[in-house]
Amino acid sequence: MKQICVVGVGYVGLVTAACFADLGNKVTALDVDQKRIANLKKGIMPIYEPGLDELVKRNVNAGRIKFTTSYKEALQGAEYAFIAVGTPSGEDGSADLKYVEAAAKSIAENMSAPLVLINKSTVPIGTGDWVADIVKKSQPQPIDFAVVSCPEFLREGSAIADFTNPHRTVIGSLDKDAANKVAQLHLPLRAPIVITDLRTAEMIKYASNAFLATKISFINELADLCERVGADVKEVAAGMGV
Repeated sequence: MKQICVVGVGYVGLVTAACFADLGNKVTALDVDQKRIANLKKGIMPIYEPGLDELVKRNVNAGRIKFTTSYKEALQGAEYAFIAVGTPSGEDGSADLKYVEAAAKSIAENMSAPLVLINKSTVPIGTGDWVADIVKKSQPQPIDFAVVSCPEFLREGSAIADFTNPHRTVIGSLDKDAANKVAQLHLPLRAPIVITDLRTAEMIKYASNAFLATKISFINELADLCERVGADVKEVAAGMGV
């Protein structure tokens, strides 16, 4: 059993927290939104995802997951801290990293023991290095830490199944020991594990999103063409192996 802190109880954060708790870990999920945390303590979910309500309640009752707004409480005894906060798009389309920055600073100010910071948020390439610099500068006193990128590949409507039965787990870090620790944390999922560096892991997330968008665009164009020539697009796709 590992002790885990998850910062952010939105879609990715809450699914991550609940699923790791269900694997037998002790998880503290944190959010600065007091109303959201108060509702979670009452059993009210901030999002809808099939099976999530039951998953959270089961692990709350088992004492494997709890909710707080306190970084000090969430980091007490934690070996891992997942950052799963929002990265909304700015007016120019770029990712707004203010929530990632705030989380990194708060973790640095409240951590009391060596920690592996794991970013789950979708962030621009180079963010992991930037987070490491923020933590280093924000610590009241030097404490060992490592930053790891572990991008999520969850789909709304099947997020729990996607988490527990992933096609692969991508782990990126310049610290081999930290990468191996995160790999060990994911071993119960019995999926192939890809270990690489920070920037490559961050790029894998964007490349995966772009590839998915390309496939969707391609099949839509193919559907139009099939309609024109009288072909069955479903059978064409099956014949292509897609």
